Amino acid sequence: MARKFLYLVAAIIMLTVAAAFAYRLFGAQLIRQAMVPTTTFKAEPALAGNAYDDRRMWLARPDIPDNPALWTPRGYTPTTHPQAAVFFIHPTSYLNRAQWNAPLDDAEANTRAALFLRGQASAFNGIGAIWAPRYRQATFGAFLTDSKAALDARALAYRDVLSAFDAFLKQIGPNQPIILAGHSQGALHLTHLLHDRVAGTPLARRIVAAYVIGWPVSKTADVPALGLSECTTPDQAGCILSWQTFAEPADPSLIFDAFDATTGFTGAPRAGTALVCTNPLTGMPDDAAPADANQGTLYPAADLRTATITPGRIGAKCEGRGILSIGTPPDLVGNYVLPGNNYHVFDYSLFWANIRADAARRLSSFESR
Repeated sequence: MARKFLYLVAAIIMLTVAAAFAYRLFGAQLIRQAMVPTTTFKAEPALAGNAYDDRRMWLARPDIPDNPALWTPRGYTPTTHPQAAVFFIHPTSYLNRAQWNAPLDDAEANTRAALFLRGQASAFNGIGAIWAPRYRQATFGAFLTDSKAALDARALAYRDVLSAFDAFLKQIGPNQPIILAGHSQGALHLTHLLHDRVAGTPLARRIVAAYVIGWPVSKTADVPALGLSECTTPDQAGCILSWQTFAEPADPSLIFDAFDATTGFTGAPRAGTALVCTNPLTGMPDDAAPADANQGTLYPAADLRTATITPGRIGAKCEGRGILSIGTPPDLVGNYVLPGNNYHVFDYSLFWANIRADAARRLSSFESR
């Protein structure tokens, strides 16, 4: 019996190792097969022009009870006198491959989006009132293919975001400073928003900073057409921050291969161009910082609804074309590391306290101009 048990343990270990090896070799292909919809794209009508006047169209805004963006870990509290208005575009929370775009009333997607607001948008609640719209987001699989259906799904999602942003501008103070922030799909939509609503307009003068996190931004093919420059100092206002987090050994080829096949907002090809990499620990571009510069990482509880914050655990440095490396994979911060040692899901939580301090510092500089 003991020998049979040992054989069983050995077999389980071998299967586990084989599965991990297959994931490392074929992770991207496996994810595509599992997540990309096989249905045709369904065009949907535009939302009513006044749709975002209704607070039910928002996951977070100042007058919503139980606003998830007001969550903070122990030792922090949201401001009761917000100086800035924060427009936050949440990342992909719709994982269903049944259709290309999420229904606005999808309970699972909205619950997951609220969790993202707790762990991400909450970094800004020390200085600002946070507005985060529901939108018919493209499903996760729409970012694993460049098919026409995927591009159409992303475009539909962006139209909703644009409509929400226009409503946001009408409802906040006419001179109130604005922080723009997003992650992943939300950051992609934010780049288009910068190009379409900020670049070359008076609105650019009201932007404290744009946190385009978890989506690549080319220094030469994108930034010149986005209306704001790259942040070059920790206290600079009116600029763009961006990073994508990897542990070592890092393999960003999945990101680079897709990005390099596209054209930037300037009309120039993105292939081979350097990316904006702001080190969130210092607020400096292309910089390195040790773990003791980290003011606090969020470590989530098993239910993902609570978290503790621990300083001094994780350093970071920009390297290569512009990825943010955190070195050896850290102690468990969650179970969602993507192929290539991509810590995409943790782009905010790894540096939560530093992002909070960064936003406050840039707002102070903005107000003293």
